[in-house]
Amino acid sequence: MGGLNRASRSALGPLQCGRVQQIGALLLVVLTFFVTRIVDRAFSPSAPSSTSYSSHLHSALDERHRDPFAGGGLAWPDRAYGSRLSLKIYVYDDREIDGLRELMRGRDGTISPDSCVKGQWGTQVKIHQFLLQSKFRTMNKEEADLFFVPTYVKCVRMNGGLNDKEINQTFVKVLSQMPYFRLSGGRDHIFVFPSGAGAHLFRSWPVFLNRSIILTPEGDRTDKRDTSAFNTWKDIIIPGNVDDGVTAFHSSAVVQPIPLSKRKYLANFLGRAQGKTGRLQLVELAKQYPDKLESPELKLSGPNKLGRIDYFHHLRNAKFCLAPRGESSWTLRFYEAFFMECVPVILSDQVELPFQNIIDYSRISIKWPSTRIGIELLEYLQSIPYEAIEEMLANGRRVRCLWVYASETEPCSAMGAILWELQRKVRRFHQSTETFWLHNGSIVNRQLEAFQKWRTPVQLP
Repeated sequence: MGGLNRASRSALGPLQCGRVQQIGALLLVVLTFFVTRIVDRAFSPSAPSSTSYSSHLHSALDERHRDPFAGGGLAWPDRAYGSRLSLKIYVYDDREIDGLRELMRGRDGTISPDSCVKGQWGTQVKIHQFLLQSKFRTMNKEEADLFFVPTYVKCVRMNGGLNDKEINQTFVKVLSQMPYFRLSGGRDHIFVFPSGAGAHLFRSWPVFLNRSIILTPEGDRTDKRDTSAFNTWKDIIIPGNVDDGVTAFHSSAVVQPIPLSKRKYLANFLGRAQGKTGRLQLVELAKQYPDKLESPELKLSGPNKLGRIDYFHHLRNAKFCLAPRGESSWTLRFYEAFFMECVPVILSDQVELPFQNIIDYSRISIKWPSTRIGIELLEYLQSIPYEAIEEMLANGRRVRCLWVYASETEPCSAMGAILWELQRKVRRFHQSTETFWLHNGSIVNRQLEAFQKWRTPVQLP
């Protein structure tokens, strides 16, 4: 036994150590852990520098709690967006494609961008103008992630510059001159359709634009049409174009909000009935409860026409601004309400709202079933505590900068938000069903013609 014990101690001897050695080993492990963490952070991809645009949106909120209502700012989640903006967008020039100018100026070229930039359809002009000045614009098609096709078709149509048939024919003519559109099947091409009609302004959109990125304030239209032109996988909902004089901050705004305690009405609806059920119900409700709900008959012309400034003076005189659907599911009144600091009440079941990955709309607005418009709605609004209304208005102040069409260099703007959403839509695989490639990487068509030799008009996808 003694021999066995001696042998055992002899075998284990090299593994035994004193207390000082144990402490030293533990300290070495701890030190190694912290050094490793420091090295990992030093060489891992870092957040953008303080001079980058994205830092304005990311600096105030950490990864665990990016709450735009927490008082810090707005931040796009890293997942699917990335930690910084990195885009290259090619903007087509109206002189490089025959017919594109007609989609912007009309058949006679007499419609000016200045006449199209105002009103709720002005986004088609503003987005184009901002992209022309953007640091993310590229003049090289070969390196572009995305291609922007400028058209002002809603304005052109409203001003008699083109009729529906001409719009359709001209669109097809323009697209047939774009080899890069054919190359991707349109998947990396961007179009703006700023009105309730959405892409339906181009009647043949289901054939030609079914894979393109569409920027529109309009979401689901299946309540009125067989097929919706909005696809949640590829398209982006954008804010409507609120009057620049109202979106200006502080004392420069043409109309200022007034304190809740001085507002005359519980709610208001400022819009034409247009024969729509929900709007007609609100007009009748206002007649029954004129002390609670204001809904004046709006005149679009004549001596009793409600002017722009008067409209906003009415809008700010209620705690809640009702936003029922009209010809389509969205309404500009929803966005205008934030600048008059009036809680918007959505009465449009199919509405789609912009930037929902960032904004919790339940904290800045109310959505009420359009099938339950009546005294029940007014009683509900009446029951909301004053403090809750103030909190919703305060939350709205923090995010309304996303409704302002301003340069991407601003810390917060609709344009900056759209660029973040576009980054999420970039697809590195651009080829379509009508493009092919060979062993040397060259891109060819069905006739085995190299991409560089494609001539217009090209076969459309």
